[in-house]
Formats: sequence, structure tokens, C-alpha cells
Amino acid sequence: MGTMVKVGMADLNVCLPPDAITTLGLGSCVGIVLYDPGKKISGMVHIMLPDSAKIRNNENIAKFADTGIEELLNRVLKLGANRGALIAKIAGGAQMFAFNSNNEMLKVGMRNVEAVKAKLSALRIPIKAEDTGLNYGRTIEFYPESGELLVKSVGKPVKKL
Repeated sequence: MGTMVKVGMADLNVCLPPDAITTLGLGSCVGIVLYDPGKKISGMVHIMLPDSAKIRNNENIAKFADTGIEELLNRVLKLGANRGALIAKIAGGAQMFAFNSNNEMLKVGMRNVEAVKAKLSALRIPIKAEDTGLNYGRTIEFYPESGELLVKSVGKPVKKL
């Protein structure tokens, strides 16, 4: 059994078997896994906001969908991943507040998911699985050996993507 590599909020890391990689407490944040199924090289980023261009002093590139996914892509390629083989799995982007408001800040989960999809599409990385939206938090674990993404939520069965 390998080690469980932890990815914090606004953080990213890469992972090779037999290790697995996890991030806790995805609310409106989105966890993105990039994976080369042939070489079993993977990485995960936990993004909090859609777009780095709207924020000054954004030295933390992992915090934003656009820069976080780009940096993650660079890291898995450095490990030897095949650019054309990469796939993505994503989870999170919940609407954590129940009231139906038009306040844009409360729609950050939805905007995060849209930004992640737009960035992956621009990079031509297909999304093979997703568990996004709704109104509950998620913890995810990715196992590069099998390519399985486990999504855990309080009071819900574990999902395998």
C-alpha cells in the first residue's frame, strides 16, 4: 500500500502508483485530476476561484481554475505523462448555501465548474467523469493504479468515477 498524498486548499500535487492522492472538503471549490491511463501518472489541483485575471496579487497559482490547471498540466508532463493521452476527472463546485440568491459570490461553485470545463476544453483534455454541483461538500481520493476517483460525502454512499 502506498502513501496518501494530501492536497490542501489552493494547492496541487502529483502522484504515481502505488501512492494515491486526496483533497478534503471541496465545497464550492473544484478538485481536478489529470491522468495518463497508460503511464498511470496523475496529479490533482484544488481550485477555489474561476479566474486569476480578476484578482491582483494572485501569486498562488493553484487557487484559480485557469492557472491551477495549467500548472498541474506542466507538472504531470514533467513526470513523463503523454500529453495526448491525458484525461480529466472533476468533482466539487457545490452551491453551499441553500437560499436561492442571484448574488454572484454565492454562485462561485457553478462558476468554478464552468471555468474548469472551459480551461480543460481549451487544453483539449477530455473530462471522463464528474461529480459537481448540488449543495454538499465532497472529499475525493484518486488511485492512479486503477484510475478510480472516489467521491466521499457525509451521509452518502461513496461514488466511484
